[in-house]
Amino acid sequence: MYNVYEIRKQFPMLDGKKMMQGKPLVFLDNCSTTFKPQCVINAMNKYYMEETANSHRGDYDLMFNVDQKVQGVRKKIAEFVNAEPNEVVFTAGDSMSINLVAWGYGIKYLKKGDEILLTEAEHASNILPWYKVCEMTGAVVKFIPLDEEGRLTLDNVRKTITNNTKIVSVAHVTNVLGYICDIKGIAKIAHEHGALCVVDGAQSVPHIKTDFKDWDIDFLGFSAHKMCGPTGIGALIGKYELLDKMDPFLMGGGMNAKFNMCGDVTLLDPPSKFEAGTQNISGIFGFGAAIDFINEIGIENIHQHEIELRKYCLEKLEGFDNIIIYNKNAISGMLTFNIKGVFAQDEATLLNSKGIAVRSGQHCAKILNDFLKTPATVRMSPYLYTTKEEIDVFVDAIINGGDILDAYFN
Repeated sequence: MYNVYEIRKQFPMLDGKKMMQGKPLVFLDNCSTTFKPQCVINAMNKYYMEETANSHRGDYDLMFNVDQKVQGVRKKIAEFVNAEPNEVVFTAGDSMSINLVAWGYGIKYLKKGDEILLTEAEHASNILPWYKVCEMTGAVVKFIPLDEEGRLTLDNVRKTITNNTKIVSVAHVTNVLGYICDIKGIAKIAHEHGALCVVDGAQSVPHIKTDFKDWDIDFLGFSAHKMCGPTGIGALIGKYELLDKMDPFLMGGGMNAKFNMCGDVTLLDPPSKFEAGTQNISGIFGFGAAIDFINEIGIENIHQHEIELRKYCLEKLEGFDNIIIYNKNAISGMLTFNIKGVFAQDEATLLNSKGIAVRSGQHCAKILNDFLKTPATVRMSPYLYTTKEEIDVFVDAIINGGDILDAYFN
């Protein structure tokens, strides 16, 4: 039985004392980041208070124990997304993961006239690195058209892909509209044309079951902080044979087997060759604790909880014609909307005055604004600890919010 109230007790930020604008905090910006349970905080603190040592830098017990725990977390991540441990590269987060693929594979192997397929719904982290690849190689970015709702369909992938396509890089769940695309189908089409499938999993891995092997995708990036883990740590999952062919993004200690005065350098095998310098060890330990926490609750239970909250919210908003909902049919938790005649940031400021935290603006998906025909939107995103009572507070604030100017002058 999913008990959201018991789950909430494990989060210091949800102890009932946290206020915003003098109101109890209602946090509905979980697509941006999530709160951290005490077990994650404890895992990080324990490293600093009881386990501090570098990794792969010496031959003593403290360091050996750190090495073992780091490899244990690598294995947990691999099991969580159904990959192999040697296919898990620790990164600073999803942005770094995609940049690693762009620089390590794209710049090395793409050439003039090669195509990279994206969509208008992509986050900047999955567009700007590919623009840089094109600038440096002469490759070109093409955009797969979205359907009228903003979905990525297999038909549109088939219509856009050509034999010149070398990379198809898309979000499994987009961060504004929240639509879930058929990644397994997209990977199959990409491979039929000799292209690789790169997946931005920032908004999917924390919410729905991910199967790297079964979907036959080539690269997957995601961040710990969007799944109850710490900031500054994430993972790139890559097929080993592709990681082996790639160049590292950073050079330094810990990623080479040897080098000499002649400039001869021998790199370690993946994933070590991509992990130069001292890693974010406390972050890695927190990442592992976050995965344990999610596994205990169950990723399917989390997804179902979010869907139920979304359905509950939509039912309460039914019939209010002044509320524009841009993703009514999405099968994910987030709800993206505007109030007619109200600028998105003004609406978010009003909600803030009532203790409600939401995201407003362009959500780092600036190209999508042209598709939506609006300069900005408001996004409400629940997570595993969100309650129906919090949705009630949110809905009441939207429907009975009062004068927007009150938020600025009261």
